[in-house]
Amino acid sequence: MVRKRIVVLYGGKADEHSISCISAAGVLAAMDEERFEAVPIGITKQGEWLTGCTDPRDFDFKKTPLPVVSAGEGTSRVVLDMGLGGDGFFARSSPDDGVQGQSSANKHSTLTSLGHIDAVLPILHGPYGEDGTVQGLLEMLGVPYVGCGVFASAACMDKHFTKILLTDAGIPVAPDVTLDTRPYTTASSFDSAAGEFIAQVRTAKLRYPLFVKPSRAGSSFGVTKVERAGDAAELATAVREASRHDWKVLVEQGIDGREIECAVLASRISEEPRASWPGEIVLDRRESGDVQFYDFDSKYIDSGASHVQVPADLPAETLRRVQEIAIKAFKAVDGIGMSRVDTFVGADGNIVVNEVNTIPGFTPISMYPKAWEATGVNYGKLITTLIESALDPA
Repeated sequence: MVRKRIVVLYGGKADEHSISCISAAGVLAAMDEERFEAVPIGITKQGEWLTGCTDPRDFDFKKTPLPVVSAGEGTSRVVLDMGLGGDGFFARSSPDDGVQGQSSANKHSTLTSLGHIDAVLPILHGPYGEDGTVQGLLEMLGVPYVGCGVFASAACMDKHFTKILLTDAGIPVAPDVTLDTRPYTTASSFDSAAGEFIAQVRTAKLRYPLFVKPSRAGSSFGVTKVERAGDAAELATAVREASRHDWKVLVEQGIDGREIECAVLASRISEEPRASWPGEIVLDRRESGDVQFYDFDSKYIDSGASHVQVPADLPAETLRRVQEIAIKAFKAVDGIGMSRVDTFVGADGNIVVNEVNTIPGFTPISMYPKAWEATGVNYGKLITTLIESALDPA
């Protein structure tokens, strides 16, 4: 059998750079080597595409829990020829290691083909990877890729527009107000605008607690829980923190419910999307008052802060309704390939969609693969199915 050559893109310019590296390590280790030849390409935080850098499978996560892509000995920049499609991937090298300095990158450099590429598996989270930018580049290049297309990727990266699409489809979402923070450039300007922020919250009739978050970021970067009703200073501080990641800031009404996530898989365009058993993020120290919401540390740093339970401990009928809503949300945003739909389930059984993640975390212990494992599709088979969906989408 001739193996298909699959570029695995990881790293990226977004805050979630290290999470992408961790996900890529798991994916590369689980890929079926008899069917696929992996071609890892790392993207630095500055946006350089590199080949020959440290293989994610060789990262020492005990010494460096949050690894980064960096240039080094034997590393070459990746160059794309947009007119060659799958044959358009090249490594540019030079005798003086041009990757280390912009000025020498073109001096005496040579281009070496990386060989024909059959498809790309983007394991990129956040802006410049999950937001339609890479997807658009691959569309222009004419190379198949795993996951949602340009529109769904862009729409789901922006929580503001995700809510517009979901609301139009009749899917409940948390009440919110969107703030434009571009006029505020200093700490004092945010403090001065505190009254304006609180006025917009009151006009929208949002109930506390509030969650203030960047509209276009992930992995809980920049998210703050605001609990003191009417405290304009606390709200302004939270808005400023979110604005460090995106000028568009969402202030959402907190939903009193359990965080239930459902993995969706669409292996063929002609087939109905499938939903996994819904799972729950259980915050193990919430009762003690320690971790109150699923923040960055509880996701990736503090292994004792939370665990994944699949299926969630809910009535069968509620689980079925979560699956139905997840598929409906996936269709509403024009999803293809994969997505993780995050919901809140209230004590009364009402379900509210929080967001749709088009490239969810993909470590072996992340919710997306764990949910499918509990549904009968193991990690390796899941990766194979997703790659095949790109190679043969019809």
